[in-house]
Amino acid sequence: MTLANPSAPPSLHVLVRREDVDASRLQGRVVVVIDVLFATSTIVHALAAGAASVYPAFDDVDANHAAAARPGAVVAGEYLARTLPEHAPATPLALAACLREGSDLVYFTTNGTRAIAACVAAEAVYAGALTNAAALATHIATAHPGMPVLLVCAGSIGRFCLEDFIGAGHLVRALRANGGYALTDAALAAALAVGGGDIGQLLNASRVGRMLSRAGLDDEIAHAAACDSSMVVPVLRDGVLVRATA
Repeated sequence: MTLANPSAPPSLHVLVRREDVDASRLQGRVVVVIDVLFATSTIVHALAAGAASVYPAFDDVDANHAAAARPGAVVAGEYLARTLPEHAPATPLALAACLREGSDLVYFTTNGTRAIAACVAAEAVYAGALTNAAALATHIATAHPGMPVLLVCAGSIGRFCLEDFIGAGHLVRALRANGGYALTDAALAAALAVGGGDIGQLLNASRVGRMLSRAGLDDEIAHAAACDSSMVVPVLRDGVLVRATA
């Protein structure tokens, strides 16, 4: 358990692109990386489906090296929303069907896994999604009381992504329900963006959501939109994501 200054509420901030991460300012912060469609949603579901660990590769070369060091690992990846050759699919439901209980997963995506790699200097790094927001907020409140929290939206190759911002807003609301935070304007805007809207409709209306829907991935989008449906909290330990324990 990490303790911080109890005299003032900790800050809660949102970055809307992974490119905005400043590694020199991560020390002493809890970071949650959010890539709703689909990297972090997939990581949550992979661990729920029985994967023992998920190695978040920076690129395909890194993924190949990691796979060579992990005989029998499932290797999944996409670039620009297309499954890489000789890789398992990178979406939550399709990838879960390829996993075995206790298997290791090597996973590479265009934005989400690179966002995780950008945040390794933080006090703790978690994978957050709409599906695990409530469980993640409860865990952070217990494991890191009084610590400032930074939510990093992966974005899409330098562009703002509505679905990640919605995911951040849902998590902001869950975190505030578990403890007092001083919200920055970005965090407040994310929380307000969620409002009382239909999350599934918002995801489908996003640029990435429309693209994925045209590719026939409506079931995967619906899975990613299922708020607070998972109790799995992925945390980065020694370079791999594993299920956090209380």
